[in-house]
Amino acid sequence: MEAIRADSISKDFGEIRALNEVSIGIEPGELFFLLGGSGCGKTTLLRCIAGLEQPSSGRVLFEGEDVTDLPTHKREAAMVFQSYALWPHMTVGQNIAFGLEERKVPRDEIADRVGEALEMVRMPGFQERGIDQMSGGQQQRVSLARALVVKPKCLLLDEPLSNLDAQLRLEMRSEIRRIVKENGLTGVYVTHDQAEALSMADRLAVMDRGRVQQIGCPEDVYRNPATSCVASFIGETNLLDATVKGQGEGGSVVVETEAGEYAGRPAAEDWRPGEGDKVFVSVRPEAIRIAETEDGSLGEIMETTYLGDIIQYRVRMHAGVEIQVSEMNPRLVLAKGVGVTLEVHPENVVVLRE
Repeated sequence: MEAIRADSISKDFGEIRALNEVSIGIEPGELFFLLGGSGCGKTTLLRCIAGLEQPSSGRVLFEGEDVTDLPTHKREAAMVFQSYALWPHMTVGQNIAFGLEERKVPRDEIADRVGEALEMVRMPGFQERGIDQMSGGQQQRVSLARALVVKPKCLLLDEPLSNLDAQLRLEMRSEIRRIVKENGLTGVYVTHDQAEALSMADRLAVMDRGRVQQIGCPEDVYRNPATSCVASFIGETNLLDATVKGQGEGGSVVVETEAGEYAGRPAAEDWRPGEGDKVFVSVRPEAIRIAETEDGSLGEIMETTYLGDIIQYRVRMHAGVEIQVSEMNPRLVLAKGVGVTLEVHPENVVVLRE
């Protein structure tokens, strides 16, 4: 049975529809990500799951039970906010204990459970510290401990790392995943950060304009985007307008683009575009092989960005379209103005209908 299900959830704010018939099922023990840009509806969906927003239509179910009209504190879910939402006049221990005190838990049990929660987030003995004595990373751990201390079945996280610096974000990614998995929790995590989602999620849903565009594991969504919207949002890609020329070898489709002719694979197994159809083509920068050439070059390097283990090229093709290329561990850095040819395997050319 699914731990959480959003069943045909819609949410209107006046005349604005923030969510439009969204359905998502989340398995027990799964760390599930809601991913998308600003205004896509991901935080509104999380708040509906948490009970902080009432859906205009649809249902929220926890383990098959309809909790749509159940208040937040009765849903066995705890929420971790982007802003931490800690009280600066209270100690670490008092912040963590607050939810237990509201639930009238005995004082002795509160002390034990606060200690256990701090152990979970690897901050033992911090009960008496002031919040103003904590770094950003430590404050986020306190926020997590406060959520864990009530022993929820579900942990709901609303962009919890967005206020941290880059190094702390990397450290906290593994910590949050560890906490969810070690405690057998079901986690729902909202973010706009693609790297967070790809590195942490068991599965993810890409959202846009109040709808779910695609659900799948990170590798599948990255390699097999269902739409041009998903392809362009998850990682970097070269998204090109194309026209189908015909069928190729091994089930591939031959398309003509401004960057040249390519053989690619349709995004959906049950879809075969016909000759003359207008489609899109998605080609990841790292899937392209680049080589210098003196004669008959297809393009010219317009910009070179050296990042140590990766080098990024911006290549202008003869038709005027520009292609992004990323090369791992380059042995030779090609300079601006060099003529080049580009090659890509058909498996890495995804043909999209929208």
